Amino acid sequence: MSRFSLRTATLDDAAGIAAVYAPYVASTPISFELVPPSGAEMAERIARVTAHAPWLVVEEEHGVTGYAYLSRHHERAAYQWSVDCAVYVANGRRRAGLGRALYTTLFELGRLQGFCAVHAGVTLPNVASVGLHEAFGFVPVARYPKVGHKLGAWHDVGWWQLELNPRDQAPPARRSPTDAAREEPAAWAAAFEAGRRLFLG
Repeated sequence: MSRFSLRTATLDDAAGIAAVYAPYVASTPISFELVPPSGAEMAERIARVTAHAPWLVVEEEHGVTGYAYLSRHHERAAYQWSVDCAVYVANGRRRAGLGRALYTTLFELGRLQGFCAVHAGVTLPNVASVGLHEAFGFVPVARYPKVGHKLGAWHDVGWWQLELNPRDQAPPARRSPTDAAREEPAAWAAAFEAGRRLFLG
C-alpha cells in the first residue's frame, strides 16, 4: 500500500489540486469551466471555501490525487444551512475508493458544522457520479435541460440532495470548521478516521 493521507487542504496543496482538476476542465463537460485555474487562483478558492466549510485532500506517494469540498449553495441568508459538494480524483486513481473516502469524511464534517442539506450538480450522463452520490443516499430533485454549452454540445445538469441534519424543526446552530473542530474534537477526528478506514480497509 502506498502512502495515504486524508486531511484538510492547505494553500500549499493548491498546485496539486489544480493539476487534478485541469483535465476535467480541458477535456470533459463534467466541469462547466472552460479554462483550468492556475495554482494561484486555486489557492484563493481554498482560502475562501475553508473559511466557511471543509476542503479535503487525499495525498499519496506522488502528491495530491483527489479532493472534495463543500461550498455555499447560495449567498442569501436563508440558504445558510445548505451547501453544494464536489469531488475530483486524478486520472489513474479513479475507482480506487478515494471519492468514497473523501465524501464519507466530508459529509460528517458538514453535519457537525450544522449544515442540513448538501447538493450535487452532475453533468449528464455520468453513471459513475450518479452512482457514487446515490450510494450515499442522495435523491434526485431537479434536472436543468441543456443548461450549459461546452465542447460543441449542450449539456443537461441533474441535481441531487442529501439530508445531513433533520429539517422538521428549527435548524441547528451553524459553526465554522475551526469552531466545530475545537468544540467536538473527538467527533471531528472520528470523521477523518472513518474516511481513512474505508480506503485502507
